[in-house]
Amino acid sequence: MLYQPTTGDLNARSQSSSKLIKDERRCQKQSRLKSTVYVGGLENAVNEKLLADAFLPFGEIVDVTLPKPDLPSSRDPHRGFGYVEFEAVGDAKEAIENMDQSEFFGRTIKVAPAKPQKDSNDGLGSKTAIWETEAWIAQHAVSGDDRLAAQQIQHAKSPLEDPMRILDSDTAGPRLEETVN
Repeated sequence: MLYQPTTGDLNARSQSSSKLIKDERRCQKQSRLKSTVYVGGLENAVNEKLLADAFLPFGEIVDVTLPKPDLPSSRDPHRGFGYVEFEAVGDAKEAIENMDQSEFFGRTIKVAPAKPQKDSNDGLGSKTAIWETEAWIAQHAVSGDDRLAAQQIQHAKSPLEDPMRILDSDTAGPRLEETVN
């Protein structure tokens, strides 16, 4: 008898392989991030070639990036910082140890491990209101059934009694009748 996979089998395999691909991409991103260094305090005269040449002694370079200014009217060639991605994580660590606080084109540069880019929808400075984010909605949203059940419980309870009524008249402080004149 020849085995023929069912649609469920194919979906399960597809989901499993999709999960493996996502995990592999996440690991690759983390690996790339660990082998990338941030270089800050760059002079405007520095270009990608000069930056690559300065970091070449520490290992093979995969990519050099100098982010452009946000404003199109800006005449600066870059924003004063850049990223150098190395082939190996050890090369990036060596570059950080040797180049941090060194002088490059007359300026002291800061070399540190690159941090992941923040999502523009997260945290302070976000362009989206906090109550419109998926995380906030998932945490604070109440279903209609839960809201209805809470209202039924509220109506079923007897009105709250005055806790001061229980206390003895000598120990309970001023009486309401006496204070209203």
